[in-house]
Amino acid sequence: MQTYIEVGSQKSWRLAASLLLTGLLTGACRGCLLLALTSATTSPLSAQSNARQGDSNAAVQTQMQNVRYHFTESATVYIKSLSGELLPTEGSEFPVFDNKDSFRVRIGYAEIDIAAPDLASVFNSYVFARDNSPLKGVSMSIENGHLKIKGKLHDVGTIPFETESTLSPTDDGKILLRTGEVKALHVPVKGIMNLFGVEIADLIKNGRIPGVEARGDDLVLDPSLVFPAPHMEGRVTGIRIEGNAIVLTFGDKSRMTKMRPAGNYMSFRGNRLRFGKLTMTDVDMILIDMDPTDPFDFFLDHYKDQIAAGYSKISSNSALRIYAKDFNKLKKSRTAAKGAK
Repeated sequence: MQTYIEVGSQKSWRLAASLLLTGLLTGACRGCLLLALTSATTSPLSAQSNARQGDSNAAVQTQMQNVRYHFTESATVYIKSLSGELLPTEGSEFPVFDNKDSFRVRIGYAEIDIAAPDLASVFNSYVFARDNSPLKGVSMSIENGHLKIKGKLHDVGTIPFETESTLSPTDDGKILLRTGEVKALHVPVKGIMNLFGVEIADLIKNGRIPGVEARGDDLVLDPSLVFPAPHMEGRVTGIRIEGNAIVLTFGDKSRMTKMRPAGNYMSFRGNRLRFGKLTMTDVDMILIDMDPTDPFDFFLDHYKDQIAAGYSKISSNSALRIYAKDFNKLKKSRTAAKGAK
């Protein structure tokens, strides 16, 4: 059953909560609690906000801790900690979980790791995904503290190449790949622009490859464009290598709001946010990992499945706590259930 609930009083809120807790949301989602909570003084949804589209007045405050966040099924980043806000994009009134293009994440402070293979997956599936892309088959690894990139130049006879770069933040908060050794067909060449040739170099210089630009013979990555939606906006202030991962620091730690003491979670507070067919006003919602022994594996494309596999609680002050199953354990659960039958 698809239900939209708008509560205008504490009494009706309690009735709605009771109905929701008995499963009157969607017949396909056992334990899936997607709520619309409104305070007693809230007017109907169409008249609740005079915030301009894309305005920070509609921002939803967010905190994340110990989260393995999926951009795609194969490309993830590890969010050790993040403090920021969800902002509606132009044309959207508020963030909608079912539409990743409806909001962006503006980071105040964060520490985010991305493994070299995951960054390569983002390049292959997003940055250089179109059919006529000049680069194909990109792979990345960390060797001796350097980022090693291999791939094929599609526009010049599919020539294999490899480069070795160091990483550092730029003055304007982006990621600088300072190119050292460059090879094509295992033969050293002068520099990366010489490797790419005039046509490909012009594509990069003219900004026709999202999130990638050339500065001299070096490349600069803009995290707000390199990664798929919902896009992350923030100033990169530090970069270091740990094992086979790149650790990015965004913003100033002094801007970080007080985090919950422990646990793996994603919290959202203030303004409006929609998930499923329901809208929450004056948001107070936390998605909590059911298994705190490892990072909260979260994939926005499948958040309903993760919520359906868990359970939820509502406090007397309309706060919502959803205990969700890790995305990477959903398939294991289904396989085990089939085996039991």
